[in-house]
Amino acid sequence: MGINDEEKLLSGRRYVPRAILVDLDPGNLNAAMSGPWGRLFKPDNMAAGQAGAANNWAKGYYTEGAELADVALDLIRSEVEACDLMQGIQMVHSLSGGTGGGTTALLMTKLKEEYPERILKTYSVMPSPLMSDVVVEPYNAMLSLSKSIECTDQTFCIDNRALHHICTHVLKLATPTFNDLNHLISNYVSGVTACFRFPGQLNTDLRKLLVNLVPFPRLHFFVPAYAPLLSRSARPYTILTVPELTQRLFHANSMFVYCDPKLAKFLTVAAIFRGRMSTKLVDEQMLNIRSRNSPYFIEWIPNNIQTAMCDVAPRGLSMSASLISNTTAIQESFKKLASAFDGMLKKRAYLHWYAAEGMDETEFSDCRSTMHDLVSEYQRQQEAVAETVIVEDLAMIDSDED
Repeated sequence: MGINDEEKLLSGRRYVPRAILVDLDPGNLNAAMSGPWGRLFKPDNMAAGQAGAANNWAKGYYTEGAELADVALDLIRSEVEACDLMQGIQMVHSLSGGTGGGTTALLMTKLKEEYPERILKTYSVMPSPLMSDVVVEPYNAMLSLSKSIECTDQTFCIDNRALHHICTHVLKLATPTFNDLNHLISNYVSGVTACFRFPGQLNTDLRKLLVNLVPFPRLHFFVPAYAPLLSRSARPYTILTVPELTQRLFHANSMFVYCDPKLAKFLTVAAIFRGRMSTKLVDEQMLNIRSRNSPYFIEWIPNNIQTAMCDVAPRGLSMSASLISNTTAIQESFKKLASAFDGMLKKRAYLHWYAAEGMDETEFSDCRSTMHDLVSEYQRQQEAVAETVIVEDLAMIDSDED
């Protein structure tokens, strides 16, 4: 695999991302194209609406966004046809908006129908009151997540609250902006996809990640982490070793979801290292993490740590690492969203906005039930023990023999 997997080379020796930019608000796309990175993107790969979705999930899913989703789907088909062998599609979006939530949910549904054998992977940004004043975010985020359960294969959950905490407490930024938060996300996404684009000693791909990280189809919501996270003043004076990098990677302050992993259990973990380092040393450190923290790992899933290595380090660093953890800690974020969702739904707050776009009220209760089942499933796996699984397996064997 190489850089051409995610970018294509034009005749002028310039790489262009295989990317489609979609927004109901044309102003956002115009700003992106007129910005410093606008020339990177293919102008024809823009799908813009006439006006925004006004933070209304139903408007993005049922009315304004429905036509835009079809336009975006045509652009995606064109890019797919230009690929030799497409392994999957990745989407970067916010869960809490009308376009990022509603239109993306509709597009995910259509993509799953059209490309059922391909991997659909999302980087989904969850809302935080610290960075927004949109009152209907709990509705939008919960509705989006309920669609992600069935439509996506891998969902990387990114919590704005956690990013804000990293910026203020780790990077020592007094007043973090969305650009600061987006910079963290871009570093992480670059790290996760590095093995798709550059050579390495132990490479991975979308299919390998899926097989190793998702033991149960519905439990595909990941908690990301990235290291090193260094303030601008500390960066020139910090030289990390592989053991230090690995320790930082599993620290709660490095995680992009505001949670405590010590109150939960890891189902599976994958770490992508960048830079020139010893494969043996990396494997030893990951096994040390597993053995020293065995109470926090599910005991009945063997070999539940995967590593990949890319020789090319990120700019300005000698090494870095990106962690993909499938941990039951994610249910805490879902519970907080559900609590805010329930409080608003109990008072029937703002439901008329959604009804005006043709959305039925039963969809809210169905969404709540779906998310409740997801949280319960995570909790069951957290509490499960090896003996229970063995008994179930034996029972299955006996029934097969009968």
